[in-house]
Amino acid sequence: MNFEILLETSHFLIINKPHGLIVEQNPWEDSVESQVQKHLAKTSKKPYLGIVHRLDRVTSGALILAKKKSALKNLNEQFRLKKIQKTYLSIVGNEPPNEKAILKNWLKKDLKNKKAILFSDLQKGAFECSLSYEKIASNSVGHLLKIKPKTGKFHQIRAQLSNIGCPIIGDEKYGSKIFFLKNSVALHASELAFKNPQTGTFTMVKAPLPKNVFWNSFTL
Repeated sequence: MNFEILLETSHFLIINKPHGLIVEQNPWEDSVESQVQKHLAKTSKKPYLGIVHRLDRVTSGALILAKKKSALKNLNEQFRLKKIQKTYLSIVGNEPPNEKAILKNWLKKDLKNKKAILFSDLQKGAFECSLSYEKIASNSVGHLLKIKPKTGKFHQIRAQLSNIGCPIIGDEKYGSKIFFLKNSVALHASELAFKNPQTGTFTMVKAPLPKNVFWNSFTL
């Protein structure tokens, strides 16, 4: 496996997904799903694996996977009710217009170009998306933002930051001109907080940052 297991129980596991790896299995390339299935097969003849949520190929960080159908149902319901708290860290090249702010837009998915299109007002077929951000550090590399999405729409963070003139470093699709790593942008799912589907206890997991010159330039 080329990822770290952050927490594993009999009902679920949380990994620190590396950039460049897709989540769902397909016949043409390696994936989180195929790698985790191999891991589970070491201790179970017929392992169950449920995809709870996804991270883009270019995004790294904390990802939950279910090992039982009951856990998948429970975690899906927590996501539906917005009970799971997600925190991301991102490096942007441009200074954000405010130290902290809440961003609200309407989002449509452009299927042809695999891109999110934002609108300031309600549009037919668009979904409301919202996030809060706070600038927590700046240096010669860029500006480090802590982001808490209120919704979980397609490419939401990437599109909303680009919309305020702050595309994520390396995100050419959304306007970044700064070179980054292959198949990666400077966006990391750093924390997940939720109710353990087995015990009901509050659980928070933190995913260590990727080790490269961009992230290493910030001390957290």
